Amino acid sequence: MQHNGFPEAQIHETQKIRYKNPIIFAGFVGAGLSGTLSIGHIIDELKMREIGFMRSKYLPPSTVFMQGMLRHPFRFYANKDGSVCAIICEIIINADGLYTIASSILDWAEKKGSNEIIILDGVASKKHDSKAFCAAEVDLCRVMENTGIKMVPQGFITGIAGGILNECLIRKIRGVTLLVKANEHEPDPMAAVTLVEAVNKAYGIGIDTDKLKKEKKQIGLDFQELSDKYTEHKKVDSHMYM
Repeated sequence: MQHNGFPEAQIHETQKIRYKNPIIFAGFVGAGLSGTLSIGHIIDELKMREIGFMRSKYLPPSTVFMQGMLRHPFRFYANKDGSVCAIICEIIINADGLYTIASSILDWAEKKGSNEIIILDGVASKKHDSKAFCAAEVDLCRVMENTGIKMVPQGFITGIAGGILNECLIRKIRGVTLLVKANEHEPDPMAAVTLVEAVNKAYGIGIDTDKLKKEKKQIGLDFQELSDKYTEHKKVDSHMYM
């Protein structure tokens, strides 16, 4: 749907590839930026290529640049054989558009034949404890517990992650979130490491985390501004707890 010439939510595909019922990992701005950092690392380690980006009137008029290179802040990636996709969003989404964007993401995922979307995220805490938890429908939580990832006993998930998980409940595609406690005031690369290691346990992908560990200081400097924006936003809109 267009709004004064700008779409409500539209995924603009820049490359056409053949998909093989891809599993989809997604990360959005949250505590410690653990979701975006972990997804960014997965993209790099799997040598995924950008295949599209989100256009929406609910996204702030911003672009992202790293080391002088401009890039769209809400991007879609796929690996070479189309079996794994990743979604990364490095800006805060307007609350009015959360369901519209969540529906757009899941419409796209279902068209590509995906059966499962996994959101990687952090829960604001004073200290990371190297533990990962999951939230999903009961049968999937049992599968996760068999790999050593415990179910969140209770909690509250809002924002785009909550919107996607809610929408999955009425669709065929399964929604899962992997959660870690993360620093609420600054980027938390070690929380991202825990998320990637949880992905390895649950999905057997085997992603190396050494680079994240070695570059944690530089990552903290590079992403501090985005983390500050999340902290400011959190004062207005509490994200989640567990």
